[in-house]
Amino acid sequence: MYKKIFKRLIDIFLSFWGIVVLSLPMLVIAIAIKIDSKGPVFFKQKRVGRGKEHFNILKFRTMRTDTPHDAPTHELNDPKRWITKVGGFLRKTSLDELPQLFNIFAGSMSVIGPRPALWNQYDLIEERDKYGANDVRPGLTGWAQINGRDELEIPVKAKLDGEYIERMSFGFDCKCFFGTITSVLKSDGVVEGGTGEIEKQKAKAEQESEPKSAVSEDKDGEK
Repeated sequence: MYKKIFKRLIDIFLSFWGIVVLSLPMLVIAIAIKIDSKGPVFFKQKRVGRGKEHFNILKFRTMRTDTPHDAPTHELNDPKRWITKVGGFLRKTSLDELPQLFNIFAGSMSVIGPRPALWNQYDLIEERDKYGANDVRPGLTGWAQINGRDELEIPVKAKLDGEYIERMSFGFDCKCFFGTITSVLKSDGVVEGGTGEIEKQKAKAEQESEPKSAVSEDKDGEK
């Protein structure tokens, strides 16, 4: 009953009042974006929705207008250079996601659920198929988002999305909702460069440190 009826009713209620209450802050953000850089206030991008149907997700624009449109952030060369000054703040605080309240109200998204994949993130879509995570409305936030976010490798992220599907309930959605508030305040898991970026950085650091260690050992031996 919750999954089929009440979850959608809660989405409508929360998104409607979220739009009403946050209308003034969203207006301020829109003005800041226009002052900071040329281009539209909102950013639309094709994402994968329930049943793998495509929809256009809404975000506040955080990147330059000449940024490759359908490329995941982790595939961009030096992603930070594409991000505007206001955009950097919006991404760190997750305020760029606020326009998705309109997606939720329209029914293409839910407040809680797996984050919608880009239409061309075939590896993530395929992994989610294993767990039935493509069969529900994607969410503004979800279980994976409070358990690593950008830090997670795709198989781990998909597995967490599958765990959410199995445990989906009012109580678990509340846990994800309040967990998100904590994560946003701490900026947990936010890494420019995208999926699995922290693991990549660790691997790179380890590779760079190995030759230095070898040189140090040689020098110690010479002494």
